[in-house]
Formats: sequence, C-alpha cells, structure tokens
Amino acid sequence: MDTPLLLPNAWDFASAAALVEAGFEAIGTTSLGVAASHGLPDAAGCTRTQTIELARRLADLPRPITVDVESGFGGGADEVAELAAELAGFGIAGINLEDELGDPARHQELISAVKERVPELFLNARTDTYWLGAKSLADTIDRAERYAAAGADGIFVPGMATDGDIRALRDAIDVPINILYQPGQRIEHLAELGVRRISMGSLLYRARAAPAVATTRDIRAGAAVAVGIPDYSTVQDYAIGGGRRRGSGGFQ
Repeated sequence: MDTPLLLPNAWDFASAAALVEAGFEAIGTTSLGVAASHGLPDAAGCTRTQTIELARRLADLPRPITVDVESGFGGGADEVAELAAELAGFGIAGINLEDELGDPARHQELISAVKERVPELFLNARTDTYWLGAKSLADTIDRAERYAAAGADGIFVPGMATDGDIRALRDAIDVPINILYQPGQRIEHLAELGVRRISMGSLLYRARAAPAVATTRDIRAGAAVAVGIPDYSTVQDYAIGGGRRRGSGGFQ
C-alpha cells in the first residue's frame, strides 16, 4: 500500500519555505490564500499576475512545486497552455486546473492543450462536482474519464469524502486520485481506499487566523503568550534565505 503524498498549500514564499523546512516532500499553492493575502476574491480569475510571481519565487525551493491556476484565469486553450509553459519554464513541476462545474468538453480542450505544449508538467485536473454541485458520482466519473482521456495526470475531487464514492472513482479511472483533506480523516485509511494525493487546500491559510487572534487576546488579558512561535530572525530567513537552493524532481 502506497502512502499518499500529503500536499500542504502555501500562500507566500515564507509559508512555503517553512513547510519545506518541516520536511514535506512537495508544496502546493492555495488560490484562496494567494487571493486573500492580496485583498482579492478567489476563483474570480483576477490573480494571474500574483500567482505567476509567487510561482517564480517558489521554483527556487528544493521541493517539487505545484501551482493552483484556478480554471486558467479566464484564458482559452492557447492562453492556458502558454501559462503552463511559462510556469514550467520557471521549474514548476505541476499545476491544478479546475473545471468550475463548467462544460467538460471545454476542460478537456484546456487539458489537451496544456499536455501537448508541456507534456512533462503534472496536470491535476480538478472537477467541482462535489465542491459546487450536487455530489453526483455519475457526473464525477464521467468528467474524470474525459479528463484522463485528454491527458490529465491526476484527478482532484474536493468535497468527495465517503468510502464508497472514493472506491468507485478509483475503480473507474487509471490515474491517481487526489482528495481535499477534511478534519477527522486518517491518512492510513485514505491510502487503503486508493487515494494517492491529499491536498490541504486553503486549510492552513484559514487556520492561521485563529492562533493570531488568540495570541492577541492573551496579550490583552495579561496571559502568557503561547510557546512555539518562530522568532523574527527565523521568519526573516524563511522570506529571504529559504530559496537559495534550487528544487528538482516532480510529481508521481
């Protein structure tokens, strides 16, 4: 039984460098984190510039990096393929490309264009049948089969969580399955179900707000500040020193 790749998702260079230091094998980006940290909405196609700039910096880290490009930031097949080629040129190992529950034929076209232009780039094709839709297993399998046939290297179904649905998807396609981690799930059990990659999505970005507020409340109340907070020099090193070594390798 293969252990799934646990993929934490960063929103800036310092968070990615910290995750590298913690020993994670690969790092992804979170579109919500990138958008929110710039005061922009997620899934609106307006963070192309910010995503490219972050990818350019993350490519220097000594880990494979996969970049969330939403649904291609509104571009057609040629534009999305060009974006993928630009990211691969930096040294990015993979991208996450979502269908936003739109026409699967269009998503097939985007996938085919990317794989024709940059065949070495790992393309994780996301379908939002569970995230935005009515959790239709039949629709999910149909889309997954279409995307795999178009050249997708992996299928990502955020929101899919039941054992039966995961098994059914695993049995229907030959490419690796990626799910979005949900609190309470065990990696060992997901491995038994055949999951190959577990994404944390925006969880880490969302989780950072709670301890920040709690720490501020402790200070206001005169309580001891929680231990384990990195000091100034550590974070400074993450930001400016964490990318001195060039990454290598890719996704399986």
